[in-house]
Amino acid sequence: MKVQQYQKKGVLSMNEITYTMQGDYQLPNLKLPEQPEVVLGKYASLRRKYQKEHHRVLYYNLLTSCKLEEHLAEVEQRATSMEETLVRQMADKQGVTERLKAEDMMAWVRKMNNLRNSAQEIVLTEVVYA
Repeated sequence: MKVQQYQKKGVLSMNEITYTMQGDYQLPNLKLPEQPEVVLGKYASLRRKYQKEHHRVLYYNLLTSCKLEEHLAEVEQRATSMEETLVRQMADKQGVTERLKAEDMMAWVRKMNNLRNSAQEIVLTEVVYA
């Protein structure tokens, strides 16, 4: 009797899940838990796109378990940290110093851009597309 009463109203409740009648079908009223707004950078966006295109099962498992944002934030933090470390280490090894910056700004900029691009390629391979 109760089931019929709820069906007439358009909402059916079973085991704490509510359902709405849409034509002949009962669709669950699903709502994801509230999550804080996270601002993600370049590496997180690239990781999301990569997972969505190449690892769909993992992507949708993370999405439906509400862990995607957390995963992307972790990837962004790891990638950014790795890039900074690599640039610093390569600059020290190749002698790109503040002294070079003071003496020949354009040479310093060229070398730093080259180092940054190299570090970004390593980060993309090791962290984002791994």
